[in-house]
Amino acid sequence: MDDATTDDFGLLRLPSEIRFGAGAVATVPSTVARLGARVLVCADAVLAATPTFGRVVDGIRRRGVEVLVVSDVPAELPLESVRSAAARTRAFAPDAVLGYGGGSSIDLAKIMALLAVRPDPVSDYYGENRIESAVLPVVAVPTTAGTGSEVTPVAVLSDPDRALKVGISDPALIPRVAVVDPELTVGAPPSVTAHSGIDAFVHAVESLTAARRPADWSDTPGVFVGRNRLGSTLALEAVTLLSSSLRAAVADGTDLAARAATARGSLLAGMAFGSAGTHLSHAVQYPVGALTHTPHGLGTGLMLPFVLEACAPAIDEELELIGGAMGLESPSASATIAAVRSLVHDIGIPASLADIGVEEDAIERVADLALGADRLVRSAPVAVDRELMLRLVRHAWRGAA
Repeated sequence: MDDATTDDFGLLRLPSEIRFGAGAVATVPSTVARLGARVLVCADAVLAATPTFGRVVDGIRRRGVEVLVVSDVPAELPLESVRSAAARTRAFAPDAVLGYGGGSSIDLAKIMALLAVRPDPVSDYYGENRIESAVLPVVAVPTTAGTGSEVTPVAVLSDPDRALKVGISDPALIPRVAVVDPELTVGAPPSVTAHSGIDAFVHAVESLTAARRPADWSDTPGVFVGRNRLGSTLALEAVTLLSSSLRAAVADGTDLAARAATARGSLLAGMAFGSAGTHLSHAVQYPVGALTHTPHGLGTGLMLPFVLEACAPAIDEELELIGGAMGLESPSASATIAAVRSLVHDIGIPASLADIGVEEDAIERVADLALGADRLVRSAPVAVDRELMLRLVRHAWRGAA
């Protein structure tokens, strides 16, 4: 395949319907009711106590739909809690699943949609393309702007037999309908806004800088196919939206215009990375998050400037595109990385791994565990060996390029 054809390659896998805009949450009851007479609702305990959530559930029940709410599963989705929720789900026998909340709530909804129709153990589905049949339809309603889980083929949980979180990646997990209402994110704490928002920015940037792979239409493409024409278009718009709105959204939780821009940016970034994939910021975050118990977005945001520096020799063109999308007049590679570092700093992300509690003697273990995230490492735009990974982690630990 020649380079021109490769450059024109594009792949998107998306929900059947995406609804975006202030007030869109009002459509959730009628949407869910069309999918069946019994609906499982996954939400975290805090959101389950809010008036808006109560109105959604009441609206579903008024349409004659029986509802079971699962709101007692911790955010990291530990395996035992997932198993318990799955047992209740099978006993309830839902026709559809509603995920309402942050990424963990939506990931739980995806896993319940799988385990309602497929047998245990859930570990049978770890990895990519391990689901052999359709799952229950999922309606996803995010209340944070960051994970993009409402449009992606990924669900993540914590398994005590694994050193890191584990993922289930399969197009079968893409929700049937995504309802993104920026008003649901208004008033989120600054730290939540910063960590989720910068994670969305990382999704967009890593989609744009993922390895290019030749398209082979003789077989079904893998779940994550690298940088591609369609995903990159969405990711560039996400970079523009997030880089221009995230500071304001963090500074003022009631700024609806900033909230709308971050929510749309997160949505577009999720649409992009759901096919392109992410790479080294996420590979390093998994062991860092497990070691320090810090939020996912904090880790990916902290790592991004260092990852871009490590990959810079292979992504000069992409860095110029990213800098242009961020509004730089002279978007050189170095200027773009500086602008990314400034954004990360301005929203309160720590400057080094040492700042979040990683000890110097843990650097080698972090690097080795990150190398084990094979899917993510393979998606990097440069060849990654242990030497490069160690150098990357050391630089991030010191907070110096």
